[in-house]
Amino acid sequence: MRKQNILNFIVLIGASLFLSSCFVAKNYQRPNLKETQNLYRTDNLPKDSLSMANISWKELYTDSYLVKYIEEGLQNNMDIRIAMQQILAAEAYMKQGKAGYLPSINANMSITHQELSKNSQFGSFLTNTSIDQYDLTANLSWEADIWGKIRSTKRASQASYLQSVAAHQVVKTQLIASIAETYYHLIALDAQLKIANQTINAQEKSVETIKALKEAGQVTQVAVDQYIAQYNNSKALQIDIERAINQTENVLSILLGKEPQYIERNSLVSQTFKDDIKLGVPYLLLRNRPDVLTAEYSLIKAFEYTNVARSNFYPSLKLTANGGFQSVKLDEWLNANSLFTNIIGGLTQPVFNQRKIKTQYEVAKAQQEQALLSFKKALLIAGQEVSDALYLFNSETKKYEFRQKEVEALKNAEKNSEELLNNGYATYLDLLTARQGALRAELNVVDNKLQQLTAKVKLYKALGGGWQ
Repeated sequence: MRKQNILNFIVLIGASLFLSSCFVAKNYQRPNLKETQNLYRTDNLPKDSLSMANISWKELYTDSYLVKYIEEGLQNNMDIRIAMQQILAAEAYMKQGKAGYLPSINANMSITHQELSKNSQFGSFLTNTSIDQYDLTANLSWEADIWGKIRSTKRASQASYLQSVAAHQVVKTQLIASIAETYYHLIALDAQLKIANQTINAQEKSVETIKALKEAGQVTQVAVDQYIAQYNNSKALQIDIERAINQTENVLSILLGKEPQYIERNSLVSQTFKDDIKLGVPYLLLRNRPDVLTAEYSLIKAFEYTNVARSNFYPSLKLTANGGFQSVKLDEWLNANSLFTNIIGGLTQPVFNQRKIKTQYEVAKAQQEQALLSFKKALLIAGQEVSDALYLFNSETKKYEFRQKEVEALKNAEKNSEELLNNGYATYLDLLTARQGALRAELNVVDNKLQQLTAKVKLYKALGGGWQ
């Protein structure tokens, strides 16, 4: 009899393995994405596979302080550490998904003591109404993956894990870009503060000069008041810049995962990039942009869950077995005569369950379509960001030459106006206008240089650089 049971068990396993080849679950294939053909809005679209995103951030950024701060931020930033914990949680679920093919086994040991009533149905026939029973059992349950449900669940958990890894890469890319942009903003503020200080020094001398001219009767008190007002305006600008520097240092400190403090840094004029701009073909965004990868892994996960929902329409084959030792006497508990086994194999076909299975399938298909649209949207946004950053960099580069010429012309106008005023051939208003224009133009040059630097940071991030 035991040999027959074993034979029947083997037959059931063999049948389940044979049926497992009848998968209804489909294999994921990346959809045909026409959106990748014209993602970049540029007349000089490169046709090779070279992209500045393929180089490491350590090669792109040359400022030693900036490199040090990025390394520090990657180690200590709170968002990075939170993302790492999300990866660990997703990894645990992935391991659970891999174990879906394995059977579930539970062991149980129990000792039961029962006192029957002597007036009960059974107690009235027994001389000893005290009954002891000793059980040592094991239960096994296993479902055959006939239609691919377990396989799809496993793949969905793997996609979820890879999605969390890509999400971590998104955080990493954003952090590197944020540190770089904040650092450049900080050194640009230093350059603006230097210009403001130089302007204030020049204005202090001019105030003394204009007072002397007033005493000599060449200008009126109105001119003196106008000069003093401009001087105080520059002092207020100096305070605003100093406040902005303090706040920017605090922002950068938080990005580095430490308390607000002074930030060591180089100057704006010392900033250079080693690598030229190379966009590469748009299709590279599918592998370089971690947010696009995240969207695709979300699509894969939704696709696999649709497989799971589809397989629920078909019967499931489950095998259960339990056995162990059972005895009413302690000294005979582990005796061979106390051994028992029970094996059950059967197919379960859903017939009517209040439309739950069909609803789950329809919801899964809708969620899969949502994930597909989100994937395409992420790709379109990536193309927009590349186009915007490239146009910003090119426009700021073209403006730089004109900004410098503007500063040069206004500086000459300021110098000539001061000489003419001292010799009585110009009014104080001419000098005030020239000096204010020169200050504004110098600050614009600094802002123009900052925009060039941040545009290249944005372009590097938009192409998917930073996480490699």
